[in-house]
Amino acid sequence: MDSAEYERKIAHRFAEFDQDGNGYIDRADFSKAAAALLAEFGTTARSDKGQALYSGAEAFWQGMAGIADVDGDQRVSRQEFVTGAVKRLRDNPRRFAEIARPFLHAVVAIADEDGAGVTRAGAERVLRVLGVEADRCTAVAAALDSDGDDRIGEDRILEAFAAYYVTSEPDGS
Repeated sequence: MDSAEYERKIAHRFAEFDQDGNGYIDRADFSKAAAALLAEFGTTARSDKGQALYSGAEAFWQGMAGIADVDGDQRVSRQEFVTGAVKRLRDNPRRFAEIARPFLHAVVAIADEDGAGVTRAGAERVLRVLGVEADRCTAVAAALDSDGDDRIGEDRILEAFAAYYVTSEPDGS
């Protein structure tokens, strides 16, 4: 994948983070995503899981802002997101995974309704809430369940999340 194609892919990912569609990613987008996930899974904000999700969302926002908010205005423009991903994360997707880890850990705790791992159906619900195109949710959840046991572990989710946002592999598109 050439650099221009990679930048187009990353720009598309920007729209999934921009929950309110205002052209910027900011703290409110992360809070909105957390609230939507809590509502989807019937978890209260004041519960331990709810508090962990909001804390994870804040940590994720702080990590992203630290990488991409070049002008320090507490919001990430599409260009800042593309530039931040391309220049700072493309060669080190694990860094992005580490930024996302507290949020994803909390998401898994909410979506894993029986303690045995997130089911494909649970993963589809999370993906839909986070803005992944509806027609892709089933295919992505199936790909995450690489061993076909209808359970997706946190490490696999973290690895796939990083690949989806920062690597050039076509299957992460």
